[in-house]
Amino acid sequence: MRALLVCPEFPLSFWSFRKSIGFMGAKTIVPPLGLLTVAALLPAAWELRLADLSVRKITENDWQWADLILLSAMYIQKEGFLALVREGKQRGKTVVAGGPYPTSLPEEALNAGCDFVVRGEGENTIHLLLEAMRDGKKGVVENKGKPDLTTSPIPRYDLIRLEDYTSVAIQTTRGCPFDCEFCDVVNLFGRKPRHKTTQQVIAELENLYRLGATGNVFLCDDNFIGSKKYVLNLLQEMSPWLKSRGEPFCFMTQASLNLGQDVDLIDLMTDANVGTVFIGIESPDEKALHISHKYPNLHNPLVESVNNLKHNGMIVIGSFILGLDGETKGTGQRICAFMDQTSLPIAMLGLLQAPHHTKLWQRLEKEGRLRAEEHTDKGGTFGAMNYHPDRPEAEIMQEYIDAWNYLYEPSHFLERAYRFHLAMRPTRRAMAIAKGELPPSSSVYEPRKMTWRQKCYEIRALLRLLWWQGIRSSARLQFWKQLIGIWKQNPTRLKSYLNSCAMGEDLIMMRQIVGEKITVIMQERGLDVPPGDRISPKVLLPIAK
Repeated sequence: MRALLVCPEFPLSFWSFRKSIGFMGAKTIVPPLGLLTVAALLPAAWELRLADLSVRKITENDWQWADLILLSAMYIQKEGFLALVREGKQRGKTVVAGGPYPTSLPEEALNAGCDFVVRGEGENTIHLLLEAMRDGKKGVVENKGKPDLTTSPIPRYDLIRLEDYTSVAIQTTRGCPFDCEFCDVVNLFGRKPRHKTTQQVIAELENLYRLGATGNVFLCDDNFIGSKKYVLNLLQEMSPWLKSRGEPFCFMTQASLNLGQDVDLIDLMTDANVGTVFIGIESPDEKALHISHKYPNLHNPLVESVNNLKHNGMIVIGSFILGLDGETKGTGQRICAFMDQTSLPIAMLGLLQAPHHTKLWQRLEKEGRLRAEEHTDKGGTFGAMNYHPDRPEAEIMQEYIDAWNYLYEPSHFLERAYRFHLAMRPTRRAMAIAKGELPPSSSVYEPRKMTWRQKCYEIRALLRLLWWQGIRSSARLQFWKQLIGIWKQNPTRLKSYLNSCAMGEDLIMMRQIVGEKITVIMQERGLDVPPGDRISPKVLLPIAK
């Protein structure tokens, strides 16, 4: 059997970062880990090819070669996914679909022409798929149980070109102990975190190391600290392994806000090079957090938690949602004030979408507030809200546009990035040298040497950034002053500061696209912008503590 595994292209969203990715010579952020895991679960005798359409197009040779098409998609990939299903069937191919979107809405995949729709996780469904294919029983293949992740194999990283991605990805756990109303993680993976053994995780890292991978690794757990007992043990095993290999990897992950109240855990994470964390802050309005069951953010002080992470050496990427029930006029302004107060450079700001079958979806359906029309952008960056909010929709959407304009105006963005990196403690190596615990020439913490190709791309990326923000930008004088300031006052954070500046280049560009697309949606819905002040938080407003 010859199987073509296909990941539809991701449309433009907050996570695209196409400009900064191009600086580094890559084509997209992370490879499709789900498909790489499925590839490892398929029979060893099968011939496999991977087509990640964010990296390359499917060729005519690919279509002719394949006996079977295996598609995986998130909801944001819906349009590309459905087009691929139709093309596969027009070519007479057997088409199998899986992933979050087909799992949530299998009937849409079947109606598009899929022969098989696999609902759930591959570890306990692939054998059912193979049986169904053997018996000719088309339709939905499902195992309602959650698999034991100790049975999960090492993903087939050999199917990708590492240089196409700015990061590789591994997963140590699935599931989250919290049950935020708007999140579909619990529907897909459950509330009880399941985890791989520490030996499995180390084996995956070793496999990547032997393939020549270095640099960024995304720990794409739903909540990395969902089981603190597990993560403590994992980090204690990861740290010595990393040091024994010359620290080839640095990690980014996702975690709940309560991490900011556990300095010992933060310290263990940074010791294992987990230096960037994505945190769902969601709203500065306590009522909105309560209605949406975002309890970690109610039980832990927001500003203090973010500042603890920053001061103890972690880059924080925030997440905020506009349109939650319970928020009031000026929420967009309060989000901007929060980011100014904590000096967060980067946050994903989105309009609320109610994912299918979540508690939010069920409540809105019961209240008769779901919209009949669908919108494909469930990433939330450009999409229309798929429900009737409890405050004026025009007010929400205008605040959304204004918040993007304020947060990613070049001068405002650079000022936050500067203050954030100045406030970070120096790197571990710098602190160890300062304390006399490590001689400057020691190789204990020295990273694995970069290849000439990597060095060339880093130099090219730096030159491009200096051109865009140091010469072309309206804030170019500020950029040079801050660059010198970081170099003088916190030089060990210079590289991470420049990385933030590069990411900001994308977001500065995106604010115009957000304004244009959301304005079109407002016009289509006949929404008039209500009178009132536009976002300009010169004085910090009250925010959730």
